[in-house]
Amino acid sequence: MTPKFLPGNRLTLLNSGAEYFPALIEAIDAATHEVHLESYIFEDDVTGRAVADAMIRAARRGVTVRVLVDGFGAREFADRLQPGLVAAGVQALVYRPDIARFQLRRHRLRRLHRKLVVIDGEIAFVGGINVIDDLNTPHQVPPRYDYAVRVEGPLLRPIEEALQRLWELVLWARLNRRYRLRRRAPREAAARGTQTAAFLVRDNIRHRRDIEEAYLAAIAAAQEDIIIANAYFLPGRRFRKALHEAVRRRVRVVILLQGRVEYRLLHYATQALYSKLLAAGIRIFEYQRSFLHAKVAVIDRHWATVGSSNIDPFSLLLAREANVVVQDAGFAEELRNSLRQAMRIGAHELHAENWKRLRWPARLLRWASYNLVRMLVGIAGYGGKR
Repeated sequence: MTPKFLPGNRLTLLNSGAEYFPALIEAIDAATHEVHLESYIFEDDVTGRAVADAMIRAARRGVTVRVLVDGFGAREFADRLQPGLVAAGVQALVYRPDIARFQLRRHRLRRLHRKLVVIDGEIAFVGGINVIDDLNTPHQVPPRYDYAVRVEGPLLRPIEEALQRLWELVLWARLNRRYRLRRRAPREAAARGTQTAAFLVRDNIRHRRDIEEAYLAAIAAAQEDIIIANAYFLPGRRFRKALHEAVRRRVRVVILLQGRVEYRLLHYATQALYSKLLAAGIRIFEYQRSFLHAKVAVIDRHWATVGSSNIDPFSLLLAREANVVVQDAGFAEELRNSLRQAMRIGAHELHAENWKRLRWPARLLRWASYNLVRMLVGIAGYGGKR
C-alpha cells in the first residue's frame, strides 16, 4: 500500500529517554481530556513509575487515560503497576496476556511492539522507546540509545485511529464493556508546521508489509546514500538484494547495528550475513558504547523513518509495529547528523579482511544461529523467500 503523506506537520526528533520522557510526562501533565498510550514494555522502575504517576495525576483530575501493554514484553505490569493505575481510574489492558501457555504458533508469536501515545488529539509520540529507564540494563553505561518523534499536525489523525482500532479489538476479544470506547472520528488536526510525513503500521490483515515496502521503495530510489540504524537486523532476500543493487548504482550504504550481545541467537544470526554484505561494499558499524535500540533510517538526506520496526522476521512478519516516514530535508539532516555522531563516538567499523579471518567454529556458530532463526520462523508459518 502506498504511504499517505500528509503536509503541515511539526515533528520534533527526540534522542533516547533523556529527551523523550520529560517531553512525554510534560504532555501528560498538560492533558485536559484524553491520554492514550501503547507500549511493548512498561517497567516498574524509576522511569515507569514516573510515567505511571503522571497518568494517575491525569486520571484524578478527570482526564480519560488508557494504557495498553504487551503481555510478553510487560510481563510484570499486571501484578506491579496495573492495580494502582486502575484504582486511580486509569483504563489499563494487557495485549495477549496468556504468556504462560506460550507456544511456537503464529497467533502466540504476534506481539504488540508499537510505542505510541496520543494526548488530547493535539500531540502524539511515535518511536522505538519503551516505558523503561535507559539505564535498566545490567552493566550498562551510558544509557540505551534510541529515538522517538513528537508529532503535531494532520499526521495525528491516522495515529489516533490506529490506537482506537486496537483498543476496540482488545476489548472485543475480552468481551470487556467496562472500558468501551465511545467511538468518535478523530478530528482533523490543523497544520502546525511545514513537514510532510506518513504514518505506517504493520498488522496481520491489511497492512502486513507496508513498513517493509516503504523501506524497499526508498532504497530502490536512492541516488546518494543510505544510513540504516537497527537493533535487530536480519533482512530477508528481497531487502538484501535491494541493498546490493543500491551499491551497484554507486549509492553509499552504511548500516549501524548492535555491537553488544543482548539476545545471542539473533546477534550471531545477524553476523552470519556480514561477509556477503561487506563483500558487496556495504559499510557496517557496530555500536559498542551502550545498547542500541534504534529503528531508524535516512536516505538521500530527504527521506527518513523513525519507529518500532526492526528489520528482522519478528518485526516484519509477526509483531504489530508503527513507523513515521518523513519527507523533509531538515528532519532527515538532523537524524543523519545524530547517527553520524553516534558512529564517531560509540561504534567501530568492521572490515571484510578481518571478518574473513574468523575461525571455522565461530563461522559455524553464526550460520547455525541464522538457520535456526529461519527455521523457527518457518515453523511458525511465515517461511518463504523474503
